[in-house]
Amino acid sequence: MSHEGIRFISEEQARKEQALQRELPREATDPAKVRVHKTEGTGMEIEWKDGHRSAWSFAWLRLACPCATCHEEREQSGRQPGEPKPQPPTLLPMYQAPPRPDAVKPVGRYAISFDWNDGHTSGIYSWDFLRRHCTCEECRSGISSQE
Repeated sequence: MSHEGIRFISEEQARKEQALQRELPREATDPAKVRVHKTEGTGMEIEWKDGHRSAWSFAWLRLACPCATCHEEREQSGRQPGEPKPQPPTLLPMYQAPPRPDAVKPVGRYAISFDWNDGHTSGIYSWDFLRRHCTCEECRSGISSQE
């Protein structure tokens, strides 16, 4: 019997995946205010209509790109959105400019898109994706106001 296509996950990972599947209230995925700190190069903040506040660094956003290519690469390597690739040990690491958007564009009323300084432009970050991947302590610990 072949086990190809079967994937075994930990109980914690199963809980996280279940949380990502549940429906969120509209106020939880509707931004009241979006601030992209492009000039400062620090990241993006969203104040949601339900009063919750989320913030992401540009490095996290670039590593969490939801486009099909980036998503598949993360899935194959077992990384979560925002988790960096393991770097091979080298004597002299190559300098890589920190991720920064060259342009930021709204995508309808449901998302935001970045043209990154590394040339990548295909990720569409939906409000739902961003809220489900909030990096605040409250959300990371699972004691979320989203429930």
